[in-house]
Amino acid sequence: MKNIRNFCIIAHIDHGKSTLADRLLQATGTISDREMKDQALDDMDLERERGITIKSHAIQMNHTHEGQAYTLNLIDTPGHVDFSYEVSRSIAACEGALLIVDAAQGIEAQTISNLYLALEHDLEIIPVLNKMDLPGAMPEEVTDQIVDLIGCSPTDVIPASGKTGLGVDKILDAIINRVPAPKGNPDAPLQAMIFDSVFNPFRGVIAYYRVINGTLKKGEKVKFVNTGRTYNADDIGILKMDLVPKKEVSTGDVGYIISGIKQANEVKVGDTITTVANPCTEAVKGFEDVKPMVFAGIYPVDTEDYEELRFSMEKLQLNDSSLVFEPESSAALGFGFRCGFLGMLHLEIIQERLEREFKMTVITTVPNVSYFAYLRKNPDEKLIVNNPSELPDPSTLEKVEEPFIKAQVITKSEYIGAIMTLCIEKRGELQNQVYLTQDRVELTFEMPLAEIVFDFYDRLKTVSKGYASFDYFPIGYKSSDLIKLDVLLNGEQVDALSALVHRSNAFNLGKKICVKLKELIPRQQFEIPIQAAIGSKVIARETIKALRKDVTAKCYGGDISRKRKLLEKQKEGKKRMRQVGRVEVPQEAFLAVLKLND
Repeated sequence: MKNIRNFCIIAHIDHGKSTLADRLLQATGTISDREMKDQALDDMDLERERGITIKSHAIQMNHTHEGQAYTLNLIDTPGHVDFSYEVSRSIAACEGALLIVDAAQGIEAQTISNLYLALEHDLEIIPVLNKMDLPGAMPEEVTDQIVDLIGCSPTDVIPASGKTGLGVDKILDAIINRVPAPKGNPDAPLQAMIFDSVFNPFRGVIAYYRVINGTLKKGEKVKFVNTGRTYNADDIGILKMDLVPKKEVSTGDVGYIISGIKQANEVKVGDTITTVANPCTEAVKGFEDVKPMVFAGIYPVDTEDYEELRFSMEKLQLNDSSLVFEPESSAALGFGFRCGFLGMLHLEIIQERLEREFKMTVITTVPNVSYFAYLRKNPDEKLIVNNPSELPDPSTLEKVEEPFIKAQVITKSEYIGAIMTLCIEKRGELQNQVYLTQDRVELTFEMPLAEIVFDFYDRLKTVSKGYASFDYFPIGYKSSDLIKLDVLLNGEQVDALSALVHRSNAFNLGKKICVKLKELIPRQQFEIPIQAAIGSKVIARETIKALRKDVTAKCYGGDISRKRKLLEKQKEGKKRMRQVGRVEVPQEAFLAVLKLND
């Protein structure tokens, strides 16, 4: 056990984690040159196309150092703020972390928040200065930033390059010398923590775990503590590029178990595995439960596919435990699910994965957040409002509370003005401003979560020319002056387009939505009024003109009354049609409402 090292890689998005992981795999001979491809650990097409890591990936490497054979368990983690739950799970399974900082860009918001996560778990931090081969690298400046941040000495920072392989041997030495070996008792009852799971159509659910105490042997009867179910350990082993079966997996190791589980909901990430014969007394303290931030409805395009969508979501939830969903129905869209996501990128990825991996075409409603409503007759009781259509009548409301977040933005000093303007426009309040170096500033804002759900991240990147980095965490609920904005098409309310907005933004937003819908809804045979309303008061209106056939074309010459008679007849027909006509809202219209500022 003293020769095992468990470590993860943490960094901001795009600082070269996956490339450096590739070099470590090559240096330890875990992957042959023939099998080598860029981003070797990113096995989803989606990850390769976008160049981001979505899932954390565990892999075991063998390395000989000063004549001793060592086992290194590496967990590569995502860098995007929406996937920080993956990082927290990986950190819970490790004793050390490589903190990777881009030598050309310096420390960014996600680096700091991931670092704090690692320090809370008492991990040994090894700072690595990556991308040293770039002409724009600033090693001295960035080393000073790292020293200020974690209080190490400048000699502890390892210069490296994932592209050229510079410094990889030093990183491996540092992992062996600095990261402590796992603590645990191989003779104690088995205690293993599940940190990930995947679904295999042929073998059922495969759970990945880290053994804290004891030893797991093949064929043993095991029990999952949280769910209380028992299974046979049919196949156990360790994780290399493929699954490698073993007779036993002992303390400190990271491995997999296949026990013929077919139901997705039987495996909970964070659960503890123990043996039936000699169970452990208490479960492992897992990592915190994820709290979804953004909610949206996902509906099948064809209502008959509802059950199939449920199966697909359950399988996807195995692979992505932060996805939460419950059934709901909508007047316009039929039966579907109300899903909770960690952010807009997460929503986009889930939608794309449903389409690619499960061939499910889905409709997604406008994302929103959860609110608390308090009624006048009973001010102590709070109602949870997940959907704007659930908001009680304004005359009965005492107050509405919405979730607030603390946002940290790290940027170059020249963009402070533009970023402040953006945050204040989004109802943010500046709390703090700290200069990390002469030209890098950390701004801290308190702002409503609802304001950053839509396009905040994209606009932040635009106003800062891609330099600003952004991270946030929830700080609770505060009361706000919120009202419900309804959208009416041809006098009928469209549930999926209503939104809860701040009173000061309502007129502006109502006008923008009407203009946008006018562009996107196809013209019909009859005139369609598009209205935005607060309660019964219409605050904005646009009209889509009717498609008209030229009924007077056959009248050449003659009396005007002939033409008028034909036009009146047409007008009557249009009026009748408008009473029975229904307006179909295309999917682009739902999505375009999110991108109103483009």
